[in-house]
Amino acid sequence: MTLDTAAANADYGTTASGSSFYAAMRILPRAQRDAMFQIYSFCRQVDDIADSDGPRPERLAALQQWRDDIDALYQGRPPERLKDYVSSVRGFGLKREDFLAIIDGMEMDVPQDIRAPDMATLDLYCDRVASAVGRLSVRVFGLPENDGILLAHHLGRALQLTNILRDIDEDAGLGRLYLPREGLLHAGITSDDPVKVSAERTLPKVCLPLVERAKSHFDQADQIMSRNSRRVVRAPRIMSKYYRAILELLIARGFAAPRAPVRVNKMAKIAILLRYAII
Repeated sequence: MTLDTAAANADYGTTASGSSFYAAMRILPRAQRDAMFQIYSFCRQVDDIADSDGPRPERLAALQQWRDDIDALYQGRPPERLKDYVSSVRGFGLKREDFLAIIDGMEMDVPQDIRAPDMATLDLYCDRVASAVGRLSVRVFGLPENDGILLAHHLGRALQLTNILRDIDEDAGLGRLYLPREGLLHAGITSDDPVKVSAERTLPKVCLPLVERAKSHFDQADQIMSRNSRRVVRAPRIMSKYYRAILELLIARGFAAPRAPVRVNKMAKIAILLRYAII
């Protein structure tokens, strides 16, 4: 499926306005905010390619075009859709390899739908689609190099594992199953059919170790943020608290079918913003 030209050129704030990301980024100074919305727009566009129902060869070609465009950006020949990224790349030292890693992660869903990856593959997927985004973001936020990379590692994985646990049924509807093969086998589940797995009685036994893994990554991310300036970590802390709230709602609901959707209510979101956005 070809990307909608209007969407590809949309104002970054408008593109992101329906997401939890938006509130966390609005608190940033203008240059940082613009850079983060550019990163968000890039991620949204390559994700839309991976998630579309177009022919797989066309999606692979569209993702390759993004690789070529990123290469051109870093060679000083930015294509039209990336011309306003130049100042952010230079100003914040954004790395080409992180943009390419995100494309690689999105592409993992394209040749065939992901179904019950082994744990190492799942971790690689989380690194590419989430922690690589974090590695770009922490440069914009201004974290020190070592702590920034560590925060991206842990917070990216925490957020992505939370997404996977939240979206079991939605992903099953797309023919995808991100729960790890080792966990399924340990729970006595041998099928990799997403719909069948989502209805398995022992599914909570698969999910609970991922809950613990996500909590551990959240805790380690919190430790990193606690030793850095509150102002520098405002945006990632808001994202962390918001997603931690989602995880707690999932734990309270449980993972047995049928599973009602969970969402953080408006008052809880406001409370997080008031607590962490104001220094």
